[in-house]
Amino acid sequence: MVIVSHPLGRRVVAEFLGTAVLVATVVGSGIMGTILSNDFAVILILNALATVAALGVLIWMLGPISGAHFNPVVTGVAVARREMRPVEALLYVIVQIAGAICGALVANFMFALPVFQTSGHQRTGFPIWVGEIIATAGLLLIIGALTRTGRGSLGPVLVPAWIGAAYFFTSSTSFANPAVTIGRSFTDTFSGIAPSSVPLFIVFQIVGAIVGALLTEYFYPRRGVTPEPLDLPAAVHQPLPPREDQP
Repeated sequence: MVIVSHPLGRRVVAEFLGTAVLVATVVGSGIMGTILSNDFAVILILNALATVAALGVLIWMLGPISGAHFNPVVTGVAVARREMRPVEALLYVIVQIAGAICGALVANFMFALPVFQTSGHQRTGFPIWVGEIIATAGLLLIIGALTRTGRGSLGPVLVPAWIGAAYFFTSSTSFANPAVTIGRSFTDTFSGIAPSSVPLFIVFQIVGAIVGALLTEYFYPRRGVTPEPLDLPAAVHQPLPPREDQP
C-alpha cells in the first residue's frame, strides 16, 4: 500500500473546501430548481444531478489531498478502525461542519437571500430515519468495498452514483452526512432541514454508518492484514499500529 501524504494543514483545508462546495451545490441547485420550475420532481432531479456531478469532481480533485471524507461518519469509522489519528480526525470533523455551514451561507448569498437564516422544513418520523440508515449504510459499504478491494479510483463515479440513486429511493432524499445535515439547517429553501430535525437525523446516520462498517467487515474481511484507509481515490493516511492487547 503506497501512502502519498500531504501536510496536515493542507488536508484540513481540503476537507473544509470540499464540504463547503458540496453543501453550496446542494443548497444552490435546490434554490435554482425552485426558480426554474414549480414541479417538485423537476426540482429534485436538478438538485440530484448537480450534487452527483459536484461530488464526483470534488472526490477526484481533493481526494488525493485529504482522502475526500467530507463527512464526519466516514472520519469516525476511520478512527474506530485506527486508520487515522484522533487529533486529525477531530480537526476533520470541525472543518467539515464549518465548511458545510459556510457553504449554505454562500448559497443563500448567491441567490440574494438573507445570508443567516434557519430552515422551517421539518423532516421527522421513523420512515425518514430508516431512509437515513439505508443511505448512510450504503455509502459506508461502498467506500469500504472500494478501499478494501483496491478500487478507490472508482470512487469519483460510484460514490456519487449511490448518493444520486438514494436521492430517489430513500424517503429522506439521502443526507447521509452529519456535517451536510447541520449545514442545510442554515437555509430556509428547498434543501433545508429544520434545526429541530437535525439531532435525530444525525443519530440515525451514525447507526447507518455502524451498519455499513459492519457489512464491510463481513463482506470484505481483512483479518491479520492492515486495512486500506477509508480514503478516496487512494490512501493518504497511514493506519496506526495495533494496540498492545491485539494480536
